[in-house]
Amino acid sequence: MTYPQPALPLSDEAVTVADGVLWMRLALPIALDHINVYAIADGDGWVLVDTGLSIPPTHAAWEKLLAGPLGGKPIHRLIVTHMHPDHIGAAGWLYEKTGAPLLMSRLEYVCARMYVTEDAAGPTPEAETFFRRQGWDDDAIARWKANTGRFSRSISPIPPQYTRLEEGEVLSIGGREWTVVIGAGHSPEHVCLWRKDDDVFIAGDQILPKISSNIGVWDTEPLADPLKDWLLSLEDLKARLPEGLLVLPSHGEPFYGVTTRLEALLRGHEVGLKRLMRSLQQKSRSIDVFGALFARQIGPELLGMATSESLAHLNYLEGQGRAVRETDEHGVEWWSAVEGRQ
Repeated sequence: MTYPQPALPLSDEAVTVADGVLWMRLALPIALDHINVYAIADGDGWVLVDTGLSIPPTHAAWEKLLAGPLGGKPIHRLIVTHMHPDHIGAAGWLYEKTGAPLLMSRLEYVCARMYVTEDAAGPTPEAETFFRRQGWDDDAIARWKANTGRFSRSISPIPPQYTRLEEGEVLSIGGREWTVVIGAGHSPEHVCLWRKDDDVFIAGDQILPKISSNIGVWDTEPLADPLKDWLLSLEDLKARLPEGLLVLPSHGEPFYGVTTRLEALLRGHEVGLKRLMRSLQQKSRSIDVFGALFARQIGPELLGMATSESLAHLNYLEGQGRAVRETDEHGVEWWSAVEGRQ
């Protein structure tokens, strides 16, 4: 893998990363401290891809970018790769400011509106039961309840209308064709954009250069198998994308070497699953197997994400007939490996 850009853009800068494509970075107030957003030249204006959180620093950064590097030109369209707050958060704010229509896949748009509504309504008994089933204690439940609402608070009102993006659809932007490629696993119907005439690929969170995207199971669909979707999606991308592709990710730096990266992501999950199977030689809860999947200690601030990812791997093993779960008298799930399976 190689990284062609010599320097990162500052908060009020845009760097040209491909013909007619600008790269900008917005700060995030979390451990993953930035998101990359892109502007594609489109005649007398721009098409924006992803938006950052809807928080005052992001709004201020967009004001500077719109007036500065983007030259005060009109925004023709807003494309959001997927529903997570760092991607869709400021879409409503930008929609109100610029009048640009929102483009997303259907599942991402519908899920975003659903999750915002659910999160704003507060904790549910079903969600608490879900987390206690994973082994969370009273302190963990209390922290979760105190943090409920952060998702919805970081997203401005989602535009009431959108234009649906579908797999294989071709968008004309600046007189050039961008093909919609749909990924899955990290989110249900993640949009990527591929300009095939010079192999530029806006990857969102579907292919990141140095970290693996969270693959999680949450309380709304406790028996989901997103890891299966993720692995199939990575295999599909590996078969389709040429090695000379320039990947423009949502986090980290633009890079070449897509096949190498996809193989590493697939291998990483394979290794994690093998370690997990070894852990399941003794009965374990989803919160007991973090050491098999994560290289760092999991503190309270990462408990939700880590639990969701552990459960995704366990559900996958169950679907493969390699692990089984049983529920004890307190409603807690315990997992064990199926004898004779690897």
